[in-house]
Order: sequence, then structure tokens, then C-alpha cells
Amino acid sequence: MMFNKGSNTMNYQSKVAGDPASPEKPGPGGAIDRLFEVTRSGSTIRTEIIAALTTFLAASYVIVVNPAILQNAGIPFSAGVTATVLVSFIGSCAMGLYARSPILVAPGMGINALFAYTMVMGAKVPLEIALGCVFWAGVLFTILAMLNLRTAVIEAIPKDLRYGIACGIGLFIALIGLENAKFIVASPDTIVALTQFTPVTLTFVAGFIITAALVVCRIPGAMMAGMIITTVLAIPIGRLWGDGSAFAGGADVHTLVNWSGLFAAPDFSFVGRVDLLGALQVAYAPFIFVFLFTNFVEALSTFLGLAEAANLKDESGMPRNIKESMHVDAVAALISAPLGTSPATVYLESGAGIAQGGRTGLVAFVAGLLFLPFLFLSPLLSLVPAIATAPVLILTGLFMSEPMGRINWADMEDAIPAFLAIVLIPLTFSITLGLSLAIIAFVVMKLALGKVSEIRPVMWFVAVLAAMLVMQVQ
Repeated sequence: MMFNKGSNTMNYQSKVAGDPASPEKPGPGGAIDRLFEVTRSGSTIRTEIIAALTTFLAASYVIVVNPAILQNAGIPFSAGVTATVLVSFIGSCAMGLYARSPILVAPGMGINALFAYTMVMGAKVPLEIALGCVFWAGVLFTILAMLNLRTAVIEAIPKDLRYGIACGIGLFIALIGLENAKFIVASPDTIVALTQFTPVTLTFVAGFIITAALVVCRIPGAMMAGMIITTVLAIPIGRLWGDGSAFAGGADVHTLVNWSGLFAAPDFSFVGRVDLLGALQVAYAPFIFVFLFTNFVEALSTFLGLAEAANLKDESGMPRNIKESMHVDAVAALISAPLGTSPATVYLESGAGIAQGGRTGLVAFVAGLLFLPFLFLSPLLSLVPAIATAPVLILTGLFMSEPMGRINWADMEDAIPAFLAIVLIPLTFSITLGLSLAIIAFVVMKLALGKVSEIRPVMWFVAVLAAMLVMQVQ
């Protein structure tokens, strides 16, 4: 993450385009300036393009990490790359052109883990039905966004519980990263244990240290650079030392990095493979809600955080063009399932570009265009082994755990449900179950204390869905 989320200030320097009284000369640049209101926003086209490149580099890891996670759900890596690139391109360009906001849109980290590990692998939901749940959550998100009901939904979920859920998802993602690298392994005696150190383990540790150092030094594109360096470090495994057969899925393949080509046509094999009717079964309603809740809260929280940090607010103090931005985010989530991926959302990494002076939709538009070349590079991207994406997942977990310090731990009636969300999401290996149990705990706590009036109507509905889900898995 390229800025301090816990602060209300960002290392942001406004780049003013010279004398406002001297507009740019007519031409292509002038047309772009007028379309995105660059000069009017106190920026320049050069600044906006640099900011777009910075934003893209900060979030580019999603091109590899999201398909790698979706692969666990049964979506081929090449199809995952195609879906990730298309959703990122469409969503980001729409954010720039319609909402005029410098915020990137791409398949969300965390919610992709919910899709792959909790739904498909954990709950054994058929893949097409899981994609159908993503679609219907997108429909509901779009309705909420169009009706401007964001405030009512957010206020129904207590602030501390929202923080706890974010932290729990962060720890869950970090656990997945450690397990993918086989750094943490199952143990009959202690449930989990540290693995034996091998050349593969040491390569992962080296990659994590390098990636973390790049992030700490605020190097643009630190996550992607860390993945590339770790992949290079993994090339000798199975060739000069070590054995990567445990990662390759077969004892006959001992190398971790295997060349399969540079270019390939986009893989559209999972476009449209959505079971819309099957996803409408009552049993899947809790999953639809969790997708909706997670995406809605994450989107609004990101908009609020970036607007506060960079002072991108309107006269009322709300994030600039928040209504239009929520519309774009909702539609991006809606088209994700038909294209073959988990829901898209806005990216907090957009703060990297804003810190470089990005102010307008030109940032998101250019960043979206930068995704397109990767539509044809899935063989090259498949070179990246699990030990190279694992550091990114662990650091993503760190970033998502930042709200833990905002929880009011002195107020036990709100702290207990938040704590349950933090520990139960990773320990049940299920975002849905951990979230559901925390919500039920909140409602039960208020009932036991005689504070029924503090439970909003929306929260009652959510608690019923949560109880249905918990009973379903028993």
C-alpha cells in the first residue's frame, strides 16, 4: 500500500497547470483537458498520466494473483487472466469517463478468497452457481446504488463490527498466503505448524523480505516487482537445487517456473457460464448477502478514505461524484460474473496515483487502458509460482488489518462481536461463517442487554440470513 491509511493526510502535492488564465492550446491535449476537466481541477495531463502509471503499477499484482486464486475454484488461469483484464479495463475506464474519478476498479482481493475458498472449495457450491450468486449480488448492489441507499445500509452495521470484519478477512488472506507457500502446514498435534525449511521455503522467505522492503520503501509497483524478483529466484528450484513437485501438482514435475510461451489468444471459455436460476435457491441467499455486504462496505469505505486523505470532496463534504462512482462500482460488480470472475471493486491502491497529483478521471481511464496488453500474455503470467504470489497475499492481509487499531476495545459490547469476526473468519476458514457468527453475536448481545432499539431493521434481516447460513452448515 502506497500511503498511510491510518492518517487523515496523504503525501499529496497538487500539481497546478501553470497560469489558469492561460489555457492549453487547442488540439488533442486540449480536447482531453476539456473532457476530463484537468486544468480546472488544478492538474496537468502529464501529471495525470504519471499518476495513472503509478496507480496501475501499485495494483498490477491483481493480474496474476486474482487468476491464481480463481484457479483454486476451477477457473483456468488463462480464463481468469482474461476476466481480470476485461473487468479492470471496463470498470476503470467507466470510472474515468462517467464518474470522473481517479480511482481504479478491478476484481477485489478478499472477496475473491470468499468466492474460491469459502464458497466453491469449502461449501462445495457448484462454480456456475457461485458465479450466479456474484451476479445477483451485483444486481442488488446496483439497485442500492441507483436508489442512493448507501447511508442506510452502512449505518445498520456497527462501525466496530465493520472494522473487525475487515481485519478478519485480512488475516484470512494472510493465512491463505502462508498455506499456499506451504510455510504453514497441517499438524495432528498442534492443528497447524511451521514447515521444515527447504530451498523452496527459503526462496519464499527471501521473496517476502524483498517484497516487504519494496513496500516499506514506497517503490511504485512494489507488489508486482516483488513477484517478478521472487519468480526469478525460484527458477533454479528443481534445476539446480530443491524440489517443487509439491507445488506442481505431480511428482513428475520438479521445477517451479515452467515456460509455456509468451503470447496466447484471450481465453473466453468461462464467459457466460453463470447459473442464474440455480443461484436463486434459498440456500444460497446468505452467500449473495455476504457478497453484497462486503463489496458495498469496501467500496464506500474506500471512497470515503481516499476522499478524506486527498481532499477530493464536494461542497457537502462527501467524496466527489460519490453517486456516479458507486454506480460504476456496482455495474463493474454486476458484469464480473458473466465475464468469469469474482466481484470487482474500487482499489485503495488508487491512493498511490492520487499521491502523485492525480485528480481527475483521466487517471482511471489511462490505468484501465494499461491492463489491455495483458489480455494476450496469460502464458507469460503463468510463470509466476505460488511462492511468488504468497508474499502479496500476506501483505494484503496486513493492509486490510489496519482498522484493528480503530476498534473501541474499551466498549466490550461492541468489541466482542468485532473480536469474534477477527478470529472466526480465519479459524473457520470461511469469511461467510465468521461474518455470520459475529453478526449473530452482536444481535444476541444487544438483546441480552435490553438494547433492542439499537438494532436497526436492516440488521435484523441480516441476522436472520446469518442464522440460516449457520444452520445450513450444521
